[in-house]
Order: sequence, then C-alpha cells, then structure tokens
Amino acid sequence: MKRGRNVTAAVCIIALCSTLVLGAGCATQGQTGALTGAGVGALAGGLANMHGSWGATALVGAGVGAGIGYLIGNEEDKKEAARRQALREDETRPLAHTTWQVISVVPPSRDHYKSLVSHFRPDGYVVTTRTYDDGRVETDTERYRIVGSTLIINKPDYVINARFRFDRDRMMLDTGRHSIVMQRVGG
Repeated sequence: MKRGRNVTAAVCIIALCSTLVLGAGCATQGQTGALTGAGVGALAGGLANMHGSWGATALVGAGVGAGIGYLIGNEEDKKEAARRQALREDETRPLAHTTWQVISVVPPSRDHYKSLVSHFRPDGYVVTTRTYDDGRVETDTERYRIVGSTLIINKPDYVINARFRFDRDRMMLDTGRHSIVMQRVGG
C-alpha cells in the first residue's frame, strides 16, 4: 500500500514538472494554462485517490484542470491583445484617419512631383501617393508611429524621424534635412 502511494506521488510530481517545463514553449497563455492545468489537475486527482485507481482520477483531474487552465489563460491572452491595441492606438493618434497634402518643402526635394498626398490609417500604416510632372502615379505604404512630438516613418531599409507640430489645418515637419508643410485635406 505504501509503495503504491510513493509511485503515485512520483508519477504526479513528474507529470507536474513536465507540464511546467513544456508550458514554457507554448505560443499563447491559453495553451500554457491548459497544459499547466492538466498537470496540476492530474496531480490533484492522483493524490486525491491514493487508495483506488489513481490513473482514472488523475485523468479526470487532468481534463478538468486543462479546461480551467485554458479559460484562465485565454482571458490573459484577450487582456494582452487589448493592451497591445491600446498601445498601437496611442502611437497612431492624432494622425489616424487623416489625409495630408504637401504644400512646401525647404530646401526643395530632388523628386519632381506635382502632388504628394499621405493618408494615415489607424492600423499604423501611412499610404503616400505621388503624382509626378510627367503624369506617373506611385503609391507607397510605410509603417508609422508617434512618440511624443516625433513622427517615425519606416520600412525595413530606412527610418525617418520628423519633429512635427500642428497649426490649425497644417502640419509642420522637420526631418533635419527638410522642413515640410502639409495641408489637411481629409479626415
């Protein structure tokens, strides 16, 4: 009888330790919670019934623990997603849902375009449309975010940091190389 309890305890401890080690590699809190809950449930179920068939109670405990662990972990995943969304919104405010057209660049840009219009989307992307003197139209999509009074625009191969400020329906940008004035045309 004593030997059976020792075996049960050893199996449960090994199951719990394995669960904790494997849980570190899970992609979501829901998965980690389910795995951890299964291990804890198996341990609790196995220890609760040391005199009978420990395997059956450990299995029931593992199932109940996995379900409860998943629910708790999934709620943590939802909270983390909401926190990330709030951060993303903070980094795109106050330009999200606005459209701006360049009205001056000092010193003049080497690009000879007739019009440059940038639309700032709330998902952190800015879509810029250039219409050149010869009629060509190019569209470029870049990531953007705002940190304090700095607008950061980037792609994998470059980053532009520009200090900015608003004056009614105009935005003044200073990149260090160019001073740019943009007129709000939408949003």
